[in-house]
Amino acid sequence: MPVDFENYQPSDLPRPNTNGRTILRFLAATPETGYRAGEIDEALDIPRGSVGTTLSRLHNQGFVRHKGEYWAINPDAHTASLIGLSAVSEQFVGDYYDENPNWDANLPGLDESEDTDTGTE
Repeated sequence: MPVDFENYQPSDLPRPNTNGRTILRFLAATPETGYRAGEIDEALDIPRGSVGTTLSRLHNQGFVRHKGEYWAINPDAHTASLIGLSAVSEQFVGDYYDENPNWDANLPGLDESEDTDTGTE
């Protein structure tokens, strides 16, 4: 199915606890830094063959970029944001807000100007 390329944000992140997710988190921590596959496997203790295969798959999906021997997160794919949001979401599964979808029903709207902390009248 065709998509609006400029507004498309990949949502098919690798599942948690997979080599793909581990590598993306590692690369997202330093988005402007490129690493050789050997440096990634040493840092993450993932077998070298798995790192190369996983990086190629992530590249084909648009999550990482590749230049010469070096691999880095693809900032254009918003992968770092997606990984961060996914990690936060995973931490709060089952908490009050997750189990109560209407928790915000009685909060004042942003356009309501009941600002009492300004000290002005």
